Amino acid sequence: MEDTETSDIRSENQTDRYRTLVEESNDIATIIDTDGTMTYVSPAVTRVLGYDPEELVGNTGYEYVHPDDREKNAEAVEAVLETPDEPRTVEVRFKHADGSWCWIEATMRNRLEDDVIDGILLNSREITERKEQERELRELAGEYEALLNNAEDAIFFVDVDASDDDITFEFNRLSPAYERQTGLTTEEVRGETPRDVFGEQEGAELEANYHRCVKAREPISYQEELEIDEEARIWQTNLAPVLTDGDVTRLVGITRNVTDRVERERQLRRQKERLDEFASVVSHDLRNPLNVAQGRATILDEQTESEHLDLLLRSLNRMEAIITDTLTLARQGETIDETESVSLTDLVGKCWGTVDTEAATLQLADEMTFQGDRDRLRHVFENLFRNAIEHGGTDVTVRVGRVDEDTIYVEDDGSGIPADRREAIFEPGQSSTSGGTGFGLTIVKRIVEAHGWTVSVTDGPEGGARFELVMSQ
Repeated sequence: MEDTETSDIRSENQTDRYRTLVEESNDIATIIDTDGTMTYVSPAVTRVLGYDPEELVGNTGYEYVHPDDREKNAEAVEAVLETPDEPRTVEVRFKHADGSWCWIEATMRNRLEDDVIDGILLNSREITERKEQERELRELAGEYEALLNNAEDAIFFVDVDASDDDITFEFNRLSPAYERQTGLTTEEVRGETPRDVFGEQEGAELEANYHRCVKAREPISYQEELEIDEEARIWQTNLAPVLTDGDVTRLVGITRNVTDRVERERQLRRQKERLDEFASVVSHDLRNPLNVAQGRATILDEQTESEHLDLLLRSLNRMEAIITDTLTLARQGETIDETESVSLTDLVGKCWGTVDTEAATLQLADEMTFQGDRDRLRHVFENLFRNAIEHGGTDVTVRVGRVDEDTIYVEDDGSGIPADRREAIFEPGQSSTSGGTGFGLTIVKRIVEAHGWTVSVTDGPEGGARFELVMSQ
């Protein structure tokens, strides 16, 4: 049987152990009476709040609580007095010894019936960093909600469950824009799979993209077609995975209705196909008989004298020019995919040599190198040179140079172009000369725009026309 001395030693050791735990803990142990007066404060208060325990003992704790938090602090004390068996936890701002405010989480227990404590025991810990994190999270959540509610693009969230070696996708939330554009609501789709919402076929296609994103573990983009409200709609979707502890637990999708754009592109492709068919007919079915007619008319002109033959040959040659320009126009509007380094001197020299310049003069003011499609740019300069000669006369002077590193000019000293006609001259069929086809400057504009450039016309320094090709947008 244990003697009294041994029992006392054991009790003393236990007391010392508890005292050490209280003194070394970073949690502050405080005892207050029913009116809030502090009767005991553990040494941890010095490390946490900068006070000496004796500074606080005998003072009312409410004095150190932020005015905005005193009411809920008092309510917690009242509640723990009314229900002694239920502890209460409250978060308040408490004044630090340096005058600043820090957040304290205090758990209160009613120990008024305890012979040793005889009061309300508070176990408090400093939680300023946690509260700051919570504040930042609230701000982030507010920004997230604002983005979600105001984004014009449709946003959706899909939960990913990868249990049992199988992946299940279930919709979690839809943004207001998604609901407006589709007629679906979060309440309708939450917890439902893509197959549940969109049917077996379209749902399987959606899940295939979701599987691809989970496997890649990085964002993917794709175009999908979903029939919603009996309308076929085409969506451009960006899908990103959300990883939790290394596993993909959610997918976030941002999608945009691109039906109108895709339909326009399809229409343009159909128009281009018809244009290609037209160009093929013009090239083969018209040019061949035209060449036969030109050859026979030339032979007839050599064998017979007639005032009608010269007009006939000019008309046939004009038909050939129209066919050539029409084919060029049909084939030059496509976007430039590949470019090469082009020397302005080399390009201008070759183009001038292919044009019937008669007594016209070419002056090259500057040399420069730029990126472009050399073959298609030859049509630009050849047509600009022909335009200068047709409108400026056979002895016109044409000057080519650069305004800056992104702008080339072609100007002449002819009669110029009236200001009220400068926009119209780039439209098909606009020609002020009897022999012109009216397609030359249209070809110039199409090829320039296919490069991503712009072309404009103004007065030249000597009164003629000045065309400027701007290569930067």
